[in-house]
Amino acid sequence: MKQTTQNYTLKALGMGAIAGMRALSAPAILSNELQDAPTALLANSPLRYLQKGPVATGLKWLAVTEMAGDKVPNSPDRIALPQIGVRAISGAVVGATIFTVNNDSPLKGAALGGVAAIAATYATFYLRKALHDKGKVPNLICGLIEDGIMLKSGLAIAKK
Repeated sequence: MKQTTQNYTLKALGMGAIAGMRALSAPAILSNELQDAPTALLANSPLRYLQKGPVATGLKWLAVTEMAGDKVPNSPDRIALPQIGVRAISGAVVGATIFTVNNDSPLKGAALGGVAAIAATYATFYLRKALHDKGKVPNLICGLIEDGIMLKSGLAIAKK
């Protein structure tokens, strides 16, 4: 998973954006990757648990339940508190992890991942709202499209 500075910076931003789309999917995808290829650079970090199989499995289940909950008609807006805070924290965690794995400052990674998550939260909220309100695309279809984009993009970013 060790990469050039530009690559892991982009990876932290990308995974942060995934966290903005679905808060639990970014750590689930990253944890799955780390479980398959653990690194000693996380050994003394509180983030080391992301490399554990049970954590990866638990995060995947939580991500699936989040995706299902997103389709419920009365689910709260992602830009409302505490939802946006959870997404920012998720982005910060994946950013910090990516930077730690690349022997760089976890604080820098957390800042990049958190900012990307907040930006993506607003961008996807208003895009989905426009598709639903102006494009007359049913909310369920919008959510499924978003899930597909998030999953395909997240898996691709994690492999970089």
